[in-house]
Amino acid sequence: MQRIVILGGGTAGWMAAACLARTLGTSRQTITLIESEEIGTVGVGEATIPLIETFHQILGINSIDVLRASEATFKLGIEFVDWRKKGHRYLHPFGPIGADLNGAGFLQHWLRHRADGGESDLLVYNLESQAAMAGRFGMAQLRAPGDRQLHFAYHFDASLYAAMLRRYSERLGVERVEGMVGHVQRDGATGDVTALALKDGREVAGDFFLDCSGFRGVLIEQTLGAGYDDWSHWLPCNRAVAVQSGRLPELSPYTRSTALDAGWQWQIPLQHRTGNGHVFCDAFISEDQATDAVLARLDTPAITDPRMLRFVTGRRRKSWDHNVVALGLAGGFVEPLESTSIYMVQSALAKLLTLFPRGDRVNPLAADQFNASMATEWERVRDFIVAHYKVTERDDTPFWAHCRNMPIPDSLTERLALFEEEGLFVEQPHDLFKEGSWAAVLIGQGILPRRHHPIADVAPRAALEEQLGSMRAAITARLAELPSHAAYVDLCMGRAAA
Repeated sequence: MQRIVILGGGTAGWMAAACLARTLGTSRQTITLIESEEIGTVGVGEATIPLIETFHQILGINSIDVLRASEATFKLGIEFVDWRKKGHRYLHPFGPIGADLNGAGFLQHWLRHRADGGESDLLVYNLESQAAMAGRFGMAQLRAPGDRQLHFAYHFDASLYAAMLRRYSERLGVERVEGMVGHVQRDGATGDVTALALKDGREVAGDFFLDCSGFRGVLIEQTLGAGYDDWSHWLPCNRAVAVQSGRLPELSPYTRSTALDAGWQWQIPLQHRTGNGHVFCDAFISEDQATDAVLARLDTPAITDPRMLRFVTGRRRKSWDHNVVALGLAGGFVEPLESTSIYMVQSALAKLLTLFPRGDRVNPLAADQFNASMATEWERVRDFIVAHYKVTERDDTPFWAHCRNMPIPDSLTERLALFEEEGLFVEQPHDLFKEGSWAAVLIGQGILPRRHHPIADVAPRAALEEQLGSMRAAITARLAELPSHAAYVDLCMGRAAA
């Protein structure tokens, strides 16, 4: 596999180029990326989750680099407004909630606390949620055992982020080719892709191809016909209208998701502007109505025209077929409710590096392993997103009545039943979202488990309350040390004195 060819730029393409150039190098193989300014990219993946820091560590990129290159801000979680019912809000935060006690998870002790008449909210035991709601962020010198930094991710301008990765990749020897593919050449015997013929007559030959061509799936679907599993019956939203507006007066360190009559609206605060969008189902609202709805709800004046995106939620049946691996939107799409799109690119790259061909042919068993792992991970993310729609008290519009009453995957039915009855979360392979995330969302959406584990009853009530009080006090003390989010961003950008 001496010649690696990436079709498509954008975030997915340049993430792949940067990662492969950094890990595989460009001395023994060539890495070529083909993209066309004429086609453009989707470019609305502007919010991330903390695992992106692992990707940055591999590349040797730090948070200051990201902030300065992509007008980024920090993110500590997602605020959900009007999802459970109108007028209600909750946060899905990053970072651990509480600490395990006496051999049982924190959730069980908090449930016991509530059963005994305690009134403290689950998230007062999570530093990130308290910092987010207070508008604070910062890195601190760790002074004592058990101290930790905030778990954070980013809001960034996706086009600027991709440009940063392009500069990084080209410094490492990745070659960028401007052009549009006119024809895909395949080996008559094996069916493998052998070259991409560009419309201007040039030809880019390769041994291994990464399809980052977006929803079109030029290689994985239009050429190889890998197939697509449509999940619209579980996730009916199939449109998103995106629009950029001016900078917010206050830079909140969290994404906001507000439930609307036939979908939801995102708000992502960047340093230089605000990302906004309305994800919706066109069976319940027209594109014009959805556009009007998001424009009417902007907190700052629009600075771009609205852009409509049409999609079908689901995943590619084969993410790796022959000598082609699909990344990003070419591999699948689950709406951006929990900011998983960029993570799924990162996860696919990690799996690909583990299983990367050692010889001059693809090992079918390695491809099968990759496909099975990616399929499971997509399904785990799907179930978490579906839960936001299913577990709701809302039935005030036809859309929400449909979501509340729709059938759901058996895997999600089982998970919800275990949580509601026993407060039980059994971690499965490829679970991106762990117990804390499920607890924050399901309790936020209105499910409070009926029982707690008997281990939580062993400690005397006074001892448990003392431990919980110590946790709350530690978070309060740490919170007082943090500067405002905006002040810390200014510090990182060199606009404020240390």
